[in-house]
Amino acid sequence: MQKQHWLLLSIALVGIFFGILAGAFFSLVHDLPQINSLKQFKPSSVTTVFSSDKQILARFYIEKRFPVSIKKIPKDLINAIITIEDRHFYSHTGVNLKAIIRAIVHDIKAGGFKQGASTLTQQLVKTLFLTPEKSIVRKIKEAILTIQIERRYTKNEIMELYLNLIYFGSGTYGVEAACQAYFGKSVEDITLVESALIAGLPKAPSIYSPLKNPDLALKRRQIVLKQMLATNVITQQEYLLAKSQKILTPPQKPNLGQAAYFIEYIKGDLKNHFDLKSTYSSGLNIHTTLNFDFQKTANKSVANRMLELETRMKKKGLDSSKAQCALIAMDIKTGGILSMIGGKKFSISAYNRAVQAKRQPGSAFKPFVYATAIEQGFSQNDKLLDAALSYQLANGKTWQVNNFSKTYSGEITFRKALALSKNTPVVRLIERIGPSNVIEFAKKAGISSKLYSNLSLALGTSEVSLIELTASYIPFANMGVKIEPYSINKIADSDSRIIYQNTSNKQSIMSRQNAAVMANLLKAVILEGTGKKARIIQKDIAGKTGTTDNYKDALFIGFSPDIVVGVWVGNDDSKTLGNYETGARAALPIWIDYMRNTLLNKSYQYFDIPDGTKMVYMNPNTGEVTRDQTYGKVKVLIRAKDLK
Repeated sequence: MQKQHWLLLSIALVGIFFGILAGAFFSLVHDLPQINSLKQFKPSSVTTVFSSDKQILARFYIEKRFPVSIKKIPKDLINAIITIEDRHFYSHTGVNLKAIIRAIVHDIKAGGFKQGASTLTQQLVKTLFLTPEKSIVRKIKEAILTIQIERRYTKNEIMELYLNLIYFGSGTYGVEAACQAYFGKSVEDITLVESALIAGLPKAPSIYSPLKNPDLALKRRQIVLKQMLATNVITQQEYLLAKSQKILTPPQKPNLGQAAYFIEYIKGDLKNHFDLKSTYSSGLNIHTTLNFDFQKTANKSVANRMLELETRMKKKGLDSSKAQCALIAMDIKTGGILSMIGGKKFSISAYNRAVQAKRQPGSAFKPFVYATAIEQGFSQNDKLLDAALSYQLANGKTWQVNNFSKTYSGEITFRKALALSKNTPVVRLIERIGPSNVIEFAKKAGISSKLYSNLSLALGTSEVSLIELTASYIPFANMGVKIEPYSINKIADSDSRIIYQNTSNKQSIMSRQNAAVMANLLKAVILEGTGKKARIIQKDIAGKTGTTDNYKDALFIGFSPDIVVGVWVGNDDSKTLGNYETGARAALPIWIDYMRNTLLNKSYQYFDIPDGTKMVYMNPNTGEVTRDQTYGKVKVLIRAKDLK
């Protein structure tokens, strides 16, 4: 009876033991991640931002990775990885038992987890699914997952995932990113010696990175080459040739700083359309509106002309350290932003003065007053009085309206008053047509900032941003059609599917005839007025200078039939730029440089002359219109109904 009792007890204990083991096993298996969808797994990858002319502007990423097919990975690199990391990769079932036993014996002697015994598949499992902790439980989980992956996926599929996921140092993940960082080329173009260097990195990426420790990288590369020779992967001749090659100085990174302000701007656009964090890791291709050649022209012009301004300021004893500039250019037909500069140097100040800053536009606001009048039926040959003007204010003070020239011309035409940027005529005009009507038109044109309904509005006393001011000139050149500016044309996912496509937001805000008259009026600024310096361009162009009190702000907003460009120059602290630093002197030269270069290779285009308008000759002082040119007459566009 006693023997039978002990037999039953033994059986029960064995059952409990195996039950505990089974429970522990099923608990581990139940807690393991699913690997069924590994084929559909897409690792975090780099999102690339392109200009409209297919130049790379920036790369966004959480992990810098460019996934590639194993078909593009050279055989030398695969052989090098297998030789140094897992020689029996193509023959084992995922777990190398001999290596594990050898590592366990070593760990027991060392008194802890000192030596690894991971196959490539195990390394992949750790990267994909597990934490880096060292414990028996984690090792068991790792082994189970490794065997599952080996059963369900081919060796080439496992190798492809491994080479695209593993960290290779210096912020690079996957072989493609590593090859671009270390050699300036794609993985499919690397040599044997470069393959050996890449293969040596996974053991200790930060230590063996050639960017950080070229000497250690060289030693590690030589070990890989020696092992490849020992396993007959390469010949003695290949080994000697590869061994003798030096580690070259890493290639310089492409200059991705040409459009830093624009890149920050589109990040804001991305926030509106996508989750920013997921965008950075989704491997998207973002195609923007920016023209890279135009942007380089803008950068060069701003750098050169701001240096000239700073030199003038220093000669006058002024602090030039806070002098800044902003430029924005847009495609008139689409609203696409072609160039953007938000300051002299992004690395010093990321504040985007083209978008975020609001300053007084000065006389650059006057076109909206004249456009409102044209909409109400006035003609550019109508006359305004240019004479001394003052108003008694409610607080008892007197507002004296002064011309910049301090002189008066008596009765002059709309055209001459705008061309010479006269102040007293435009204030009289806004009083006549009503500030509220001017505000209504300016809002329709694209001004979103608050505009104050007073007579000084005509002189640009309400603050606006450069981007809204510049975009609001578009209707004058675009047949009366307003277009909202935008920065992204389209976004494609990693499989080249279009997931976002911009559609231009257009709205007609004035008649085609009135818009053409306004373009012609603004052309007078260059042909006959404050923008005469721009005549050097010898193309159909128009625009308006702007200068604020005490020379705090200098602007020029101008356009051709297809491009509108706004330039602002001023001090961040709103102090003076110096006497006579007007829009014509401080801002216009930048605008001229930009337009000369961008229009250089473009065919000559003319501003719109629609049905219902006629080109005639006019006396700019009296407004007298003739069909023949005589001395002192200027060529103007007038609505046919105004000639009767």
